[in-house]
Amino acid sequence: MMSRQAFLCSLGSLYLSLLFVFLLMDVYARPANNSALKEKPADSKDENEILPPDHLNGVKMEMDGHLNKEFHQEVFLGKEMEEFEEDSEPRRNRKKLMVIFSKVDINNDKKIGAKEMQRWIMEKTDEHFQEAVEENKMHFRAVDPDGDGRVSWDEYKIKFLASKGFNEKEIAEKIKNNEELKIDEETQEVLDNLKDRWYQADNPPPDLMLNEEEFLSFLHPEHSRGMLKFMVKEIIRDLDQDGDKKLTLSEFISLPVGTVENQQAQDIDDDWVKDRRKEFEEVIDANHDGIVTMEELEEYMDPMNEYNALNEAKQMIAVADENQNHHLELEEILKYSEYFTGSKLMDYARNVHEEF
Repeated sequence: MMSRQAFLCSLGSLYLSLLFVFLLMDVYARPANNSALKEKPADSKDENEILPPDHLNGVKMEMDGHLNKEFHQEVFLGKEMEEFEEDSEPRRNRKKLMVIFSKVDINNDKKIGAKEMQRWIMEKTDEHFQEAVEENKMHFRAVDPDGDGRVSWDEYKIKFLASKGFNEKEIAEKIKNNEELKIDEETQEVLDNLKDRWYQADNPPPDLMLNEEEFLSFLHPEHSRGMLKFMVKEIIRDLDQDGDKKLTLSEFISLPVGTVENQQAQDIDDDWVKDRRKEFEEVIDANHDGIVTMEELEEYMDPMNEYNALNEAKQMIAVADENQNHHLELEEILKYSEYFTGSKLMDYARNVHEEF
């Protein structure tokens, strides 16, 4: 008869054998894709440092063709926009807004005209530009580890895949040896789009190497006329349904992919159509022929277009110009503070005189 000690030893050996079999089954059952190259999840901060942003401050349209809902605040507040939070103290925001009013009112006549507002919009847009330039210096260093002032597509590709959670050393070795990279379909699609954009940012003669200025254009197409054209082509490609490389009103206001499931979603979609129709008819379609060409969209998208800045100034004044004198008084800006700053200032009329 087997002793208790022998029985326990036999049971332990059986357990270890089964455990080993299960481990082998698990290893061989895993899909043979990119898992071997993957390590820890990507740090979103690292990824954001080297990926072109979806949102461009001071540009009227997003990269995906959506209207920039914060455009008015961005060109009115510049770098101070973050200070005007919804939950911040209204009295402090009121003081900030009054300071801004005095800066815009350069002739000190207690009202703001279109030319004054135009100058201010251009100044605030330039602030966003300079902010992007400074951020780009840091982002460029992240992808230029050898500090030679030039980044190859392969160097960028390695950093991008590392930010997505791939093993940087293994990826670098495979690229060096021209070995196949087992990348999932979604990541490969993003890479292909980035490579197209990289080619566009690479000034002649093309060598797939970007310097710091070219890398800025890669991340921020609004800084380069050539890249702005590329961005416009991408937007039109996504919205153009008949392939004529122009946009009709119906194409421009077409709802995003998806169905309306409830009344709240229907209201959002109604606002989408209303806002885009107004922008198309009143602003983008410059000659009002019902067609938006690439040239018209490019002019509309150009943040440093002085004519656009003047039109924007006139529109901003018209929104709050209650006495219809084509100027803005302080009381009007305070009353329509949500439009200019994204924040409501309560009891604006009572407090404006107290502040003075």
